[in-house]
Amino acid sequence: MLKIAIINGPNLNLLGKREPGIYGNQSFEDYLEELKGLFPQVDFLYYQSNHEGSLIDKIQELGFEYDGIVLNAGGYTHTSIALHDCIKAVTTPVIEVHISDIRKREAFRHVSMIEAACKETFAGFGMDSYRMGVDAILKTI
Repeated sequence: MLKIAIINGPNLNLLGKREPGIYGNQSFEDYLEELKGLFPQVDFLYYQSNHEGSLIDKIQELGFEYDGIVLNAGGYTHTSIALHDCIKAVTTPVIEVHISDIRKREAFRHVSMIEAACKETFAGFGMDSYRMGVDAILKTI
């Protein structure tokens, strides 16, 4: 089986409750069950943290043995050079995803500090951004 990690950053534990007009009404755990049905050949690991260092630790832990990482860094997307450097340091391909289109939101969200370190970015497709990220990983294997 292929091993793909989905890593979500701050406040994404509130999906389904947080700003449903932007992020929808579905929890990530419910969506993950849909992903598992779409990709039975993939063993998914799901991890969420509100702490930047914990996200870095998890990427370092998985970044040399997993087939891919789908990363929604949340607000750290726009601020974390440390996440950028971590992604560059590992050999596992990392795909950046966002539920909303960050370039159509507040100006401070228009810049992604991690985009240049990631293999590809999908933003603005709702939860389907994650499916697109998994597809992109599978195309590289």
